[in-house]
Amino acid sequence: MVDLDVSTVDSVWLRVQCERGVAKELADYFTFKVPGYKFMPAYRSKMWNGEIRLYNIHTQQIYGGLAAYIEKFAAERGYSVTMPMTNQVKTTPDAVRKFVEDFLQVCVNGKKAAAHEHQINAIRHAIEHERCLLLSPTGSGKSLIIYSLIRYYLDKIPKDKKVLILVPTVSLVEQMYSDFVDYSYDNNWRVNQNCHKILAGQSKTTDKRVVISTWQSVFKQTEKYFSQFGAVIGDEAHLFKAKSLTSIMTKLKVCPFRVGTTGTLDGTQTHRLVLEGLFGRAYEVTKTKDLMDKIGRAHV
Repeated sequence: MVDLDVSTVDSVWLRVQCERGVAKELADYFTFKVPGYKFMPAYRSKMWNGEIRLYNIHTQQIYGGLAAYIEKFAAERGYSVTMPMTNQVKTTPDAVRKFVEDFLQVCVNGKKAAAHEHQINAIRHAIEHERCLLLSPTGSGKSLIIYSLIRYYLDKIPKDKKVLILVPTVSLVEQMYSDFVDYSYDNNWRVNQNCHKILAGQSKTTDKRVVISTWQSVFKQTEKYFSQFGAVIGDEAHLFKAKSLTSIMTKLKVCPFRVGTTGTLDGTQTHRLVLEGLFGRAYEVTKTKDLMDKIGRAHV
């Protein structure tokens, strides 16, 4: 008999069935103190102990993005484990570059542009893993990665489904939209026909297949509202409030493509394991030092 039997519930949750003693170990393994918990009102009023427990013994559920950590837990203790099958896609850097540069014909400032190696690798990683958290510092060309991924997802999800892009500020909604206009300058994909911005006073419903919104604008929407999305990208996810992020991401029950981006995981409002659980395992796109080195060489 297997010690941990892991199965998929939906795009949000895994179910881990195991004996009670193992379940308690698992619950402890996935329990942590929230950074800065001592200063939070709920802790000060003694209504909360400052902990978050990611595995629920009663429901036997845990965030789907933590599969690799479950395997690590089992390996460290010598437990046997069965994991659900994943639908991994295999591609190559050359195929991704051809998609970005030849098929999408990406432009920057009105001129054809070549994607950097780290951008190609990030796009490839997201395509192959379906869900991930991209560690991408400022200046790494993150919006081009996001643009390429939404164009990819629009062909992969059902035609009646949309792509949701979540950002922390109104200015980033406008910036993302503007970047997409720039990237699609020399192809037939018209941003104004395909992308809808959710800002103050604007409708949250649209026939357009790409929705760009602040998380504050939609986190109170119902699960029915979020059922229209087949892919989600959370940009600067470390800046989202934890409760709002989990509220949105746990309502996306049938949304297999999930990508988060963040420049840092140190001292963030949302703990790393929560971000990885809701999106997927972290992948370092590039380091700030490497970017600076490239800039330095370009000016030599």
